[in-house]
Amino acid sequence: MLITDTSELITFCEALADAPYIAVDTEFLREKTYAAQLCLVQIAHGEHAAAIDPLSPGLDLAPLHALLANPKTVKVLHAATQDLEIFLQTMGEVPAPVFDTQIGAAVCGHGEQPGYATLVDNMLGLHIDKVSQSTDWSLRPLSERQLEYAIGDVTHLCKIYELLVEQLESQGRNQWIEGEMASLLNPARYRVDPNEAWRRIKIRRPKREALAVLRELAAWRERTAIRRNLPRSWVIGDEALIEIAQHAPSSAEQLSRVRGLKSNIARGRDGEALLTAVKTALDSPEESWPPLPPKRVPLSGHESLVALLQALLRLRGETHGVAPRLIANRADLDRIATEDDPDVPALSGWRRELFGADALALRAGRLALTGSEGGVADVRLDE
Repeated sequence: MLITDTSELITFCEALADAPYIAVDTEFLREKTYAAQLCLVQIAHGEHAAAIDPLSPGLDLAPLHALLANPKTVKVLHAATQDLEIFLQTMGEVPAPVFDTQIGAAVCGHGEQPGYATLVDNMLGLHIDKVSQSTDWSLRPLSERQLEYAIGDVTHLCKIYELLVEQLESQGRNQWIEGEMASLLNPARYRVDPNEAWRRIKIRRPKREALAVLRELAAWRERTAIRRNLPRSWVIGDEALIEIAQHAPSSAEQLSRVRGLKSNIARGRDGEALLTAVKTALDSPEESWPPLPPKRVPLSGHESLVALLQALLRLRGETHGVAPRLIANRADLDRIATEDDPDVPALSGWRRELFGADALALRAGRLALTGSEGGVADVRLDE
């Protein structure tokens, strides 16, 4: 069912007004724009399934937005971040509550960040024809093959959700994912502060002066990309920003020597803006410049201890059927290995029960790892 008319959309959304959950997916393009162009929204629950065409002339999406905003209906998505970012952009709010099947599957032991097609294959025994996945969804009319693929995404998602809920309930793990799902609802997660955009760009062995210049340059690029609705790299690439930040050119002639920056840009309005950003940064008080990243002095045997923690993490993940990456990441392990009282997720809640408490015991010498029948086992040394 393809919905291109507001009256059809109203009827469809009314039929789902009391649904306990709806499966949701989107098709979009963002290769040539800063903001994603929403091309299709797929919704399903029970016998109801439809693809909604937001590019259809005159279609009012208000009924869809009301359905997505219904606090009594769980919105089920897979790898939800990009979809939720688009809904925030189009609705002005993040739909809630949500259930991300990728997170739920990871908690249920279906692997690290399992892909949707993999879950459909493993859980439903079905093969998805992914040919339509990379098509241009902005072109009209949509083919029958595209619509079948698009609607199939949400009808399969309904079945996967129900199976995951059963698994979570049978394993007593519903509370494990509450924090993960709640974090998806924070609008700040999907918005970029231009003044913080510089943090995405890495400079090797930076100086504070260069970081100050980079901050101004990245903020200008972010605002320009938003205003022009272009990808950041189409405005200016990261490597060019880094070179400008490191050398701080003061003239169009010096700016034109930057690799990856065309001469006409260096001598044009964008070049003037870049030079202004450099001057603004250099003229700012030194105490306002970003601090250098803290240097961590590695402890003796640090890497060996992290390797042991990684082995313990994998062992606990295998034992409990949980993707290790959902329990802890490498940064967590580094901090557990080097800090006296690290504030990391792995040391609180269910993660502490599964892994964190034992990780601290391993670090303190109260727990050891040993080979056991071709695998690894742990041995308590304080009992």
